[in-house]
Amino acid sequence: MADCLFCKIARGEIPADVVHKDATVTVFRDITPHAPVHLLVIPNQHVGSAGEIGPGNGALMAAMITAANAAADAEGVSESGYRLVFNVGRDAGMTVPHLHLHVLGGRHLAWPPG
Repeated sequence: MADCLFCKIARGEIPADVVHKDATVTVFRDITPHAPVHLLVIPNQHVGSAGEIGPGNGALMAAMITAANAAADAEGVSESGYRLVFNVGRDAGMTVPHLHLHVLGGRHLAWPPG
């Protein structure tokens, strides 16, 4: 999608603090972090939200979670723990309409969130 912020990041058209990129996903630091470690994992191809994911998207979801786990390990939060979050829709706090997986860690994360 030409005007999508995250598509532009995936294509390298706008700067981001990218920590990993491969043929399927891009991982970068959130510009407004809510934890000491706050990364976003996005598919390089546009998908509007997790609400659009179906049975045919298993490989994409596996790639996103694998990248998130590797990024958490690289950031040093694997042992202490981290949270993976998909927000779907405005009421959930989704502000960019492109599928993204939040990786949060580096501090105690209370439950329930919000």
